[in-house]
Amino acid sequence: MDSTTPVLSTRAVFRRFWPLTRTDRRWLAAGSLLLIGAAACDSVAVAMFGTIVDSSLKAGDLAAFWLPAGIWAGVAVTSGLLVFGGEYLVARSAERFLLRLRTKVFGHVQTLTPDFFQRRRLGDLIARLTDDVDTVERFVSTGLVQLVTALFGVAFFAGYALLLNWQLALAAFVVAPIFAVITRRFARRVNERSREQRALNGDITALLEENLANVTVVQAYNRQETEEKRLLTAGTRMLRANVSIARLGACYTPVVQITETACVLGVIALGTWEVAAGRLSLGGVLAFAAILASIYGPLRQLGQLRVMISAATTGSERIVELLDAEPAITDSPDAVSMHRAVGQLSLCSVGFTYPDAERPTLVQCTVDVRPGELVAITGASGAGKSTIAKLLLRFHDPDAGTIRLDGIDVRRLTLESLRRNIALVQQETLMFHGTIRDNIAYGRDGAADHDVVQAAINADAHGFVSELPDGYDTVIGQHGHGLSGGQRQRIAIARAMVANAPVLVLDEPTASLDGEAVDRLVGPLRRLTTGRTTIMITHDPRLTAIADRVLTVAGGHVTPGDAPVGVTGASGPPWR
Repeated sequence: MDSTTPVLSTRAVFRRFWPLTRTDRRWLAAGSLLLIGAAACDSVAVAMFGTIVDSSLKAGDLAAFWLPAGIWAGVAVTSGLLVFGGEYLVARSAERFLLRLRTKVFGHVQTLTPDFFQRRRLGDLIARLTDDVDTVERFVSTGLVQLVTALFGVAFFAGYALLLNWQLALAAFVVAPIFAVITRRFARRVNERSREQRALNGDITALLEENLANVTVVQAYNRQETEEKRLLTAGTRMLRANVSIARLGACYTPVVQITETACVLGVIALGTWEVAAGRLSLGGVLAFAAILASIYGPLRQLGQLRVMISAATTGSERIVELLDAEPAITDSPDAVSMHRAVGQLSLCSVGFTYPDAERPTLVQCTVDVRPGELVAITGASGAGKSTIAKLLLRFHDPDAGTIRLDGIDVRRLTLESLRRNIALVQQETLMFHGTIRDNIAYGRDGAADHDVVQAAINADAHGFVSELPDGYDTVIGQHGHGLSGGQRQRIAIARAMVANAPVLVLDEPTASLDGEAVDRLVGPLRRLTTGRTTIMITHDPRLTAIADRVLTVAGGHVTPGDAPVGVTGASGPPWR
């Protein structure tokens, strides 16, 4: 288990997640009542069994059979209907709780900065959002109903047993504390194994995700066998953990059955004594035996629930760890929402040091960018160019100085309005599995089809998109499968055009492209930047040539470069 994962008590976990059932509690209660009613019907059925034995079978009187038999049949039908309704309502409520919980956890994860994900294995996070969320549901909603139903089932059968013969009932109840001791010992050991099993499940999911995402590298370097060995090693550890849990479960069942059998035999022996003494009828003994068979079922279920809850607590702890992860960047209490910015951008004596870094990345950086101006930022790799982009979008906040948009400190703007006013085009063109239309329209919620097409035309993407078999409805994979690097970047430019933000950040937009692709992108980039305040991070002289100014980052400082020769300013005509 990760060292940051909290160890929580069952009560603490329940208190944490129970509020999420608020809108479905009435349905959980209704389902529980129906299942409790079914348990009551089962106890009535046992009573009718004893009546039939004494009044009909023992006396050989067929006429006395029909009334209790009819009641028994009616109770059985009623019990079936109650079970159907109860299990349906509980399942419906459980699925709604599961949806609500997964949405809550995913929504919280979306507020965490990119650095959080860079420190974690993506596959482990996926396992938490899927498998671990399921264990929370089994604990909080379904498990609770099963617990309540089992308790009432025990109460009904125990009450009837006391009515039949209280001495015999007390002798039968001796098994209850034995069950509790057995369950407690098994639950503690299962909990220990489950912590290891949940962590290993996250490791395997992460390993598979990493392998599939990098399958080209794996095949190019002939490392398939290495990856198989990695999976085999992790899978073997997972196998041992699962087998250990299965072994505990396999031991639990026979131990409980042996205990039950010993108790039943003892009770029947005592019942025989009671019959011989005339204090109990044959029907009463058989009914008592039926009660024992019925009451030990709920008792066994209570024990299994204790073991299940112990295991589910581990998954709950992994979810709590995610929910307790504090977003590094949040809206300030007095944050204001900006509509459409003019685009005056200022970095005033900005300093920033990454956590655990020995040296500051930026020191006393001051940059002023006028509305509509295109400023190129160059510098050696690792000099801090991309850090400026991260600060502008508030993926980090500066340690010193301020960043202002239209004269307002960006820390006083809501994150939503700040990022709505700044469009980002990165070196790595990120795509979603879906159509080209969807990927372009992703730039702005509610973008119309004509906006998508116009943006594609301006980005010089309309031509190649139209030639695809399904045009804008062509489905591309997560990595833009089937498209060249230049085509993917033109789609990214079209997405930024759809966003129509007044401020634009271009972070090495052509670094992974060949010369021909870069030449073709210059025109779309110039059209994209026209009329927008633009920070362009680049090493490419073909891009710095279209800038109004060039700045250089070195030693944590930003220094002005020479103005490009023969370049039209941002207020001039667009690049053609």
